[in-house]
Amino acid sequence: MSEAPALVLVRGDITEQHVDAIVNAANSSLLGGGGVDGAIHRRGGPAILEECRRLRAGHYGRGLPTGRAVATTAGRLDARWVIHTVGPVHQGSGSDPSLLASCYRESLRVADELGARTVAFPAISTGVYRWPMADAARIAVEAVREAETDVEEIRFVLFDEAAYQAFAEQVRST
Repeated sequence: MSEAPALVLVRGDITEQHVDAIVNAANSSLLGGGGVDGAIHRRGGPAILEECRRLRAGHYGRGLPTGRAVATTAGRLDARWVIHTVGPVHQGSGSDPSLLASCYRESLRVADELGARTVAFPAISTGVYRWPMADAARIAVEAVREAETDVEEIRFVLFDEAAYQAFAEQVRST
């Protein structure tokens, strides 16, 4: 493994990033949904859904398990691949932060297998899965900093100012 990857924060739209791989906060069906998942499928076009359907017809017939990751083409996105990962739903004190951390580690493992050097992540599980932003930012930053990876740049693409500030605080404090 090489030196630690650069951590970059961007406020914006993950579907507009020019990187090797964009991470999709997918649902377990891999067939599209709302939020980041829907935006990636809409902008990336039908090639992403076609590959997701093939995955579902094969090894992931029951869906992608929470905390795991798998790659497809990026279709019309300005990236080579989309790495789909399923974040956990936040359920209060019963939530398992190790599953959220696994999303980041597994996505970086897949990125390494692909040879990706630049990877853009959203704030996984913070939308409809309701993970509190500050805690999600802490888990994400710790997970990518602890991961052994050949990725050179990890970009957190945050949709709004509150998410950007939560991640900025974690990057500064850890």
